[in-house]
Amino acid sequence: MRAVVQRVSSASVDVAGERSAAIGPGFLVLVGVGCEDEPADAAALAAKVAGLRIFNDESGAMNKDLKDVAGAVLAVSQFTLYGDARKGRRPSFIAAAKPEQAKPLFEAFVRHLREAGLAVETGVFGASMRVQLVNEGPVTILLDSRKAF
Repeated sequence: MRAVVQRVSSASVDVAGERSAAIGPGFLVLVGVGCEDEPADAAALAAKVAGLRIFNDESGAMNKDLKDVAGAVLAVSQFTLYGDARKGRRPSFIAAAKPEQAKPLFEAFVRHLREAGLAVETGVFGASMRVQLVNEGPVTILLDSRKAF
């Protein structure tokens, strides 16, 4: 699984012109599920996100995690994180999991975050969404469960 974690002061998702989810300070996490991903990937990725210390402490160093700042997570499924644009001008998405595999793993990722005691909102799986965010820093971290962490 892949994730783009953005530290935000606020983020929201609209679907068909209606607000679907919104958070204040925390993380906007764009989540992609690959063909080879398994439940262990969802658990590992959630643990990594939950423990990321990318909020500033009193001295300005990134030493605080979501719980330290009472932050929330807005998780949005995004299969395009598995887009491969090495050849030509149109990306291939062959490495992205099909919805029937991706949805349960995305839901497991969200469940693990909630079990870690975090407030989590989500976009609508498979929907066309309008995502808005105010990136703080900016701070953006790329994670991949297939790379050691």
